[in-house]
Amino acid sequence: MKLLQLDLQFFAGEKTEKATPKKRQDSRKKGQVAKSQDINTAIVLLAVFFILLFAGKYFYNILLYIFRHAFEDYMLMNLTASNVQVIFLDVLKELILVLAPIMAVAMIAGIIANYMQFGFLFSTEAIQPKLEKIDPIKGAKRIFSVRAIVELLKSILKISFVGAVTFSVLWIRKEEILILAQKSVGAGLATIANLTVQMGLIASAVLIFLAVLDYLYQKYDFEKNIRMSKQDIKDEHKNMEGDPLIKSKIKQRQREMAMRRMMQEVPNADVVITNPTHYAIALKYDETKSDAPFVVAKGVDFVAQKIKYIAKENEVIQVENRPLARALYSQTEIGQTIPEEFFKAVAEILAYVYKTKRKI
Repeated sequence: MKLLQLDLQFFAGEKTEKATPKKRQDSRKKGQVAKSQDINTAIVLLAVFFILLFAGKYFYNILLYIFRHAFEDYMLMNLTASNVQVIFLDVLKELILVLAPIMAVAMIAGIIANYMQFGFLFSTEAIQPKLEKIDPIKGAKRIFSVRAIVELLKSILKISFVGAVTFSVLWIRKEEILILAQKSVGAGLATIANLTVQMGLIASAVLIFLAVLDYLYQKYDFEKNIRMSKQDIKDEHKNMEGDPLIKSKIKQRQREMAMRRMMQEVPNADVVITNPTHYAIALKYDETKSDAPFVVAKGVDFVAQKIKYIAKENEVIQVENRPLARALYSQTEIGQTIPEEFFKAVAEILAYVYKTKRKI
């Protein structure tokens, strides 16, 4: 029997269920999402090489201006502190004109790559310092884990693919490379730049293909890590709904408050229709509030006895009508007007009540 209980506890604790929306939301708040860093790298590289392809002439003109200015002006200037500062600021300004567009495109591409994977996310928990990150035992486990082996195989695969692609481009254009020495400096640099951009674009496209596969793996691994056991799901529902004992106490408290409010209305009733022992219905007619009499209190057994006791203390007339009491109890709610089929019977009772009060 104990062995069976242990088996049931084991299976209950086994994480076989998909994560609930709340678990996913909590993981997202912690910065834990399905994400492939290779997607970011590939898209950023592709964007950078595209801007080099389309804005190459712009960068070429700026770099040519820097070299021309250096040989024509800077080399003829005296070496003084003020001149060095002027040269540094001029060169820095020109380099910013070269690097700023590339950095801007890389940043935008990185934002787009992240947004494509998991949308907008801002979480400070992911960057909070944690002592477990410097734990040597856990560090060793991470190094020799299955995930580390997968990452190593991915790196080897990426290097192999990129190496094969770049070599293929160089091999196809080997004749151009072999005659570089016979070309002018400008033509040689143009050929090298063209080769670099071509290899970069093709390598980026290959990396995107590998990154998509990596993203699928990362998504699978993420789903696996956030799986929940049946017990986890039960505990989550319990936490969301609250402790059953506390909920029952709250409901009991609400019933008690509703009962007190109902009993406070009994002295204002015009009549209490009784069974006489099991049912009690307190009715009131107020033409300013409703065109028909309405129920201010009702109850069975103990509650009915309490209604009758309060009615007696406050000199509210009680009328015994067994079928009417049962029917009103089952077909009306507190604060609701009585159904039309009971108008005649209740009108006769109220007429009797008003007549009795006038005599008193």
